[in-house]
Amino acid sequence: MKRKGNLYNIVCDINTLYLADSIARLGKENQYGVKKHDLTKEQNLLQLQASLINKTYRTSKYSTFKVFEPKERDVSRLPYYPDRIAHHVIMIPLKPIFTSSFTADTYGNIEGRGPHKAADKIKEVLRKDEAGTQYCLKLDIRKFYPSVDHSILKKQLRRKIKDKDMLWLLDEIIDSAPGLPIGNYTSQYFSNFYLTGFDHWIKQEKKVKYYFRYVDDIVILASDKESLQKLFVGIREYLSIQLNLTVKSNYQIFPVAARGIDFLGYVFFHKYTLLRKSIKKRFARAISKGASRQTLAAYWGWVKHCDGRNLINKLFKKAA
Repeated sequence: MKRKGNLYNIVCDINTLYLADSIARLGKENQYGVKKHDLTKEQNLLQLQASLINKTYRTSKYSTFKVFEPKERDVSRLPYYPDRIAHHVIMIPLKPIFTSSFTADTYGNIEGRGPHKAADKIKEVLRKDEAGTQYCLKLDIRKFYPSVDHSILKKQLRRKIKDKDMLWLLDEIIDSAPGLPIGNYTSQYFSNFYLTGFDHWIKQEKKVKYYFRYVDDIVILASDKESLQKLFVGIREYLSIQLNLTVKSNYQIFPVAARGIDFLGYVFFHKYTLLRKSIKKRFARAISKGASRQTLAAYWGWVKHCDGRNLINKLFKKAA
């Protein structure tokens, strides 16, 4: 595998920094940090360029807050300038390197591979191969983002990148907080990259045909329960030894026909797909409270990827 060099020069180029600024602000023009940065934008970008060239760049102090959907998590936030611009400029040369290493079965935090893309693929394989998808292994990783081992991630990056200056900057960001801070733009790519070796092991060594990973949530389908039980033993061992990660104790192996696969906001069966109950309840509340068109459009986005005609009729009949 040929390692990539000559990356840091791209990051330090003032034109790349202006491009990163334009990308980082998309949809955020009214945020305080963006408005403050714009008061002295040219000066700020020149200062950021100088700190990168001179290797004096240091990650700013994080602020943290909690979110409760889809589950309770601590989210970290950095200032727009210099950090969020710096993270975006890093990913301009790195994004194609990372995405080229991902398997086709990897979803989440990847352009064009969101939850609906994964949902459509699961529906397709369930319809096409009912015999080969009788059983499901469903698991996720305990405290995935906080558990990412810095030393392992750095070794993985060094197998892909040879530019020492770029590696210095990546190390600075990686070591700025324990694990991977949820909320960092770079964390979205580091997290998928951290599990890429595992993905290839699953597909190429274990020859798993039906494998779906959305960040750290994993679904594997097979024709029989026994093969999944055996595979799970290997998965738990691989994640522990190779990546210093732990599988959550709530993993499940079950027949798909018995209760469907609760994954990505849907419950998948071979012949049909339903919306997850919690999302249905939130949709019903949004309708009853006269939510904005934008809010309702988001729920319509979920419904159109499942068999939701009866649900829609029921919700709007009740609202009337």
